[in-house]
Amino acid sequence: MSRAKAFAKINLALVVGPPRDDGKHEVVTVLQRVDLSDDIELEPADVLTVEGFEADTLLRNALEALAETVGMLPRWRAHIEKRIPVAAGLGGGSSDAASALVIANAELSEPLSLAELHRIAARLGADVPFFLREGTQLATGDGTELGPVELPRDYVVVLLLPDSGPKESTKAVYRRFDERDGPHGFDERRAGLLASIRRVQRSRDLARLPRNDLVSSPLAEQLEELGAFRADVSGAGPTVYGLFEHADDAEHAATTLRRAGRTWLVRPV
Repeated sequence: MSRAKAFAKINLALVVGPPRDDGKHEVVTVLQRVDLSDDIELEPADVLTVEGFEADTLLRNALEALAETVGMLPRWRAHIEKRIPVAAGLGGGSSDAASALVIANAELSEPLSLAELHRIAARLGADVPFFLREGTQLATGDGTELGPVELPRDYVVVLLLPDSGPKESTKAVYRRFDERDGPHGFDERRAGLLASIRRVQRSRDLARLPRNDLVSSPLAEQLEELGAFRADVSGAGPTVYGLFEHADDAEHAATTLRRAGRTWLVRPV
């Protein structure tokens, strides 16, 4: 049996443009892993089964796609120990799928290259290719075109998942973005993000990155009032994160805001 950790991610910035010909939106986003993780186990089996998380479809799809690509039947038993909240803007399902791809591919007699795995991952979802890479990544295009970016990681992260009822679907979030003419000025915002990245030298400089184009939250302002040097919504939400220089301040903020939702204290990886 092989095991791997599937880490969550936050979007340190998210700039969104107009819909593309394929219906997806043009994006520029900075993706950072954090050490909240699911555990993935994988072993050979007679048929493909996924245990531990009944709502999974993405990990199953990933293993089926890998098997089809190499011309074999999908014969694995996968187990997911779920810790990353579902549909929270943290990429948990994408991370699970990527981890399963990596484990299963490593055990093939002729493993696929990273480029070949990337092509499979890109068909599964925009965030999946990111989880095949190491380090902070700048994602462009539909979110699957990746390049490494060197940014400081000496900070503590508070994650806050609000107790505010069901999450609005990602499709609905993008639809509202288009309806309010959100794509207008994309080129300028993209240039601003890229310029801001070049000026980052220390962790506090991450505060210069533009805020999430898609969604905002008053909880981000509360995190800043409690000492975060940057706070924003991750992805299409609803999770909000705050970046802190000191662990004590982060712990105090997480404790204070537990009345608003579920909190985690994590670090970038």
